[in-house]
Amino acid sequence: MSNFNPTEQAHRRFNPLNGEWILVSPHRSKRPWQGQQEAPDRSQRPTYDPTCYLCPGNTRANGEVNPSYEGTFVFDNDFAALTPDVPTGTTDIGGLLRAEAESGVGRVICFSPRHDLTLPEMSVMDIRRVVDVWTDEYRTLGARPDINYVQIFENKGQVMGCSNPHPHGQIWAQRTVPGEPAKETIQQLAYFEKNGRSLLTDYLAIEEREQQRIVFENDHWVVLVPYWAIWPFETLVMPRRHVQDLTQLTDAEKDALAEAVQQLTIRYDNLFQTSFPYSAGLHQRPTDGQAHESWHLHMHFYPPLLRSATVRKFMVGYELLANAQRDITPEYAAQRLREQSNVHYKQTLDTAQAPEQA
Repeated sequence: MSNFNPTEQAHRRFNPLNGEWILVSPHRSKRPWQGQQEAPDRSQRPTYDPTCYLCPGNTRANGEVNPSYEGTFVFDNDFAALTPDVPTGTTDIGGLLRAEAESGVGRVICFSPRHDLTLPEMSVMDIRRVVDVWTDEYRTLGARPDINYVQIFENKGQVMGCSNPHPHGQIWAQRTVPGEPAKETIQQLAYFEKNGRSLLTDYLAIEEREQQRIVFENDHWVVLVPYWAIWPFETLVMPRRHVQDLTQLTDAEKDALAEAVQQLTIRYDNLFQTSFPYSAGLHQRPTDGQAHESWHLHMHFYPPLLRSATVRKFMVGYELLANAQRDITPEYAAQRLREQSNVHYKQTLDTAQAPEQA
């Protein structure tokens, strides 16, 4: 139809990374909201909490005592979903009831000794230390013969199921390649074999031409709301250079990644002036010994907030039974994020409330 307007009318968009479609219904964003509203996170946490099992010098649930760390701190998860000592075995009943043993390792990364600092409130230098830990852990865990995929991620905020407010992330490294990276492996390989270039290299070239969905960019990284985004303010963080994993990044690229993460998360917090919840994680090539030349390193951010600090998107009904769906367009979401200040709102408030010097 010549008068089709994707900013106002329902349509489908294709996600080339996983081969799935999403329904976009921009007209629904005008409907009044009378559903559940979350309590915004406006808590003021102390710099140190004696009851927190992640703070320096405190005793964890298993009785081990944390060192008095001053930077990042990494340890084996006391309640890991995957353990390395699982005996091998399978179950197969009629080809329909199938199970197989899965082994792996769970790690926890404390970003900072301070209990009150989230990534958007940390300096680029401090976030760079986190990037270095991500790199070292990917390299070390991926070198193990029993590990074929290393998933690095962070759940931020109670809305995302985070059980401890101390800023931290996790690593689940396992024997098999899990579902989402497996889909991306298939899709990227098919594109690479057909075109001789990485899928995300060509996608980024389109985004840079259109300039509709880019939120932030520096010399080495681009942050954008993907054309096929599901979550309201979902973003994709991509290196300009085609690399397969973190270990291939130069020092300048690692610095630039730290800046990109800081600038994106500041904009998230500024959007509704709250500590913006999200799940975020790095996707990079499997560690099964194959080259995976088609893989292009990237980072996903999936935040649930929709209209304000108190209204979130729910994956229910149609989303669970039929198809992923969103209301506001990715272009509108990118515009909202792009318009945000690159200075964290707490700093602005602190400056406004500071007493004048005599």
